[in-house]
Parts: sequence; structure tokens; C-alpha cells
Amino acid sequence: MNDVIFALASGAGRAAVAVVRLSGAGTEDVVRRLAGSLPAPRTASLRRLRHPETGEILDRALALWFPGPRSYTGEDCAELHLHGGPSVVAGVAEALVAAGARPAEAGEFTRRSFIHGKMDLTAAEGVADLIAAETAAQRRQALRQAEGGLAALYDGWTGRLTGLLARQEAFIEFETEDLPPDLDVAVGRDAAALRAVMEAHLADGGRGERLREGLVVAILGAPNAGKSSLLNALVGRDAAIVSARAGTTRDVVEARLDLGGVPVNLADTAGLREASDEIEAEGVRRALLRAETADVRLLVFAADQPPDADTLALVAPGALVVASKADLVSAPARIGGAAPVPVSVRTGEGMAALRDKLVAVAADLACPANAIPLTRSRHRAALLEAVARLGELDGAGLPELRAECLRAASAALGRITGRVGIEAVLDAVFREFCIGK
Repeated sequence: MNDVIFALASGAGRAAVAVVRLSGAGTEDVVRRLAGSLPAPRTASLRRLRHPETGEILDRALALWFPGPRSYTGEDCAELHLHGGPSVVAGVAEALVAAGARPAEAGEFTRRSFIHGKMDLTAAEGVADLIAAETAAQRRQALRQAEGGLAALYDGWTGRLTGLLARQEAFIEFETEDLPPDLDVAVGRDAAALRAVMEAHLADGGRGERLREGLVVAILGAPNAGKSSLLNALVGRDAAIVSARAGTTRDVVEARLDLGGVPVNLADTAGLREASDEIEAEGVRRALLRAETADVRLLVFAADQPPDADTLALVAPGALVVASKADLVSAPARIGGAAPVPVSVRTGEGMAALRDKLVAVAADLACPANAIPLTRSRHRAALLEAVARLGELDGAGLPELRAECLRAASAALGRITGRVGIEAVLDAVFREFCIGK
């Protein structure tokens, strides 16, 4: 924490401008050694950057100075806006090392911001999600979390628990005093109400996590049913090989798609049939495994062929049934008890209707009903523990045990925001960050 760290905050590679960020208690001295003087706080100033040992001019750059604690990390910070050529960036990095700075590790800037109280752990995770966001819906969810929405919710619950614990402790410490006769009962009642609120928050179907990570849609069907053609049509490019020869797809072929703001991994799989060789058998095994783990099953039947038994066995509530090659023959009204979406990749018939259905399914599975949803499994695990501890309250016979239940529930909530017991999760959280953030 005493080192001056630096990293390229802009993208790697050749660019018009490259931004190098510095942070640490000795940042002022490092900037002076390269730029000759320190700019006025939060003012861009043009400087010639020189190597501190050789005096060689490296670049004419904009330098910005952000004295702590009014900075991203809470420490003294600076930025150097360089010309973006690789040689310039490499030369300035070498000069910074010579001046006493070191390259930052992944997430080190944001970790220092957390340690200096500039943000809580959920906000830091929101920053990481914001950087990784691929779709508008992901960006909105990450921004709400980065701005402290999730922390405000959990801090509010922690405040309620603190109040309950204070009342429970008063019942223990001042039992002989003139306290309200129903104080202990009221604590249990209010704790049950808070537990119900937490349980409602947990009962979101994992939508926040799904939006953050993306849905998996497995395309399943018999050989030559049109699965690969359908994948290509949905993503708008030749992601999978298409051939009239049955069994062309032997492995799972994946492509990324944005469905109404929800990121989706479309997975084209091997045709379901009795395999003719060990390679095809492995492809069928992987297809069935993907069917088990996928969020959505897209079952494809060729309209000009009788429905195959293997794919029919997968028809169930929640699956989307497609009748492909609808330009050749009329699609059946029902397949396995489900009404199929007739499509033709060749003519485009039904593709808009299928996409609309996929968008609706994705929204139902991954668009959170709560304004501030759960986004990570560690949040869910801590909340489940808090709910469990509150559930033990009524069975705790002694007042001291009831107080311990409240303390344990509060500690579980505190681990989400990083208020208590966070050492075990810090490395896991910040290793996800990119260098320079």
C-alpha cells in the first residue's frame, strides 16, 4: 500500500492517446521527476516528459494531478495523457520504474479505493461489471450497483439489525429495570418481518446473476434439422458449418447474441441420433449435457420430416419448439403437444417471430423485477446465511442466544459490502479486474 503504482488505463495497442494512471503516497515525486513540475490540482497541463536518469525527452503529454483524498483511490493520483504509440508507452513505463514506481496488479487501483473508504465491496464489483458490460441492460444493472444502490439496500437492513440487537441487549443487561414488558417479543416480530423482506429479495429466480453472466440457449434436434442454419441466421454470420451431409456438427459451436439487452450464448449441438462412431457419440453426449444445463432449450424439427423421438423426449414446459424448412411444406400445428414456431432460414419466414419469442423468454429469465437485484453467488450465499440466522431466533431459548443470532445475521450482511470479515473474499473479488482499474 506504500508503493506508487502505475498502469495503462486506456486500451492496449496503437492509439491516438494513451492514458497512464498513477497512485500512491510518492506520486508527487515521481511526476516531478518526469515532468519537471507538478500541475495545479485537477488541471490539464502540457509537459515534456523526460527519463529521470538519462534526461531523454520521451513525449509531450498532458499531466493531471489529483491530490488525495479527493481522488479515485483516496491517495495522491496522477494521469499522463501520452501519444498512443507503443514505443512512447513503453518508454514512459520504463521511466516510471526508474523514478520509483511499479506496475499495478489487476484491480489494485479499485482495491485501494475500497481500502481507503471511497467505495464498498459491492460498488467495486459494480465497477468490474460496468467495464465488462456487453449490453445496455448489463450496463444499467452494473451502473446502479457501482453507484451504491445495492450497498444502500444492505446497509439499511444492517441498520435495522443493529437496532434489534440494541433492544435485545437492553433486555439482557437491564432485565430488572422498568423496560416494556413485550420488548423481547417485539424483537422477534420485527426480526421475522426483516427476514421476510430478505427472502423476497432472494426469490428472484437468479435474474441478476443471469443478466450479468448471460443466458445459455441450446439448439437441439436431429441431424439435418436445420440447427446450424438457424444459429447462423440468428447471429447474422456463418458461425457454424452448414452442409447437406448429416452429422456435420460434432462438437458444441457457440456464438454470442444480444437479445433485448440480455447477453445470450447460442449453442449449436450435434444431431441427436444413434451415433455411427465414437466421435459422433461424444458429440451427442455433449449435446445432451448442454440440454441439461442450458437456461433455454430451442428444439428444432424439420417440417418436411416426422418428429424424431430423441428430440420429442425433450419437449417440456419452457422449451421453444421450432419447425424449420417451412418454405418446403406447411409446419404441423402441434409437435409433442407444443405449438411450433414455423421458420425458413432461406426466405426469412418466421425469423422475426422467433426472435421476439426469444427476447420475451430472455427478459423473463434475466431481467430483474427488483430495481437492485442480486448479481453474484457470494451475495446470495451471505444473504441465505443471514436469513438462516434470523430463522433460528425463535428457537433460541435464552436471550443471549437470540442476541447471538442477530449478531451473526448482521455479520453475514457485512461481508457483502465489506464492512466486516472481508479478508477471505478480497482476492477473489479484485482478481477479476483488468490492469489499470
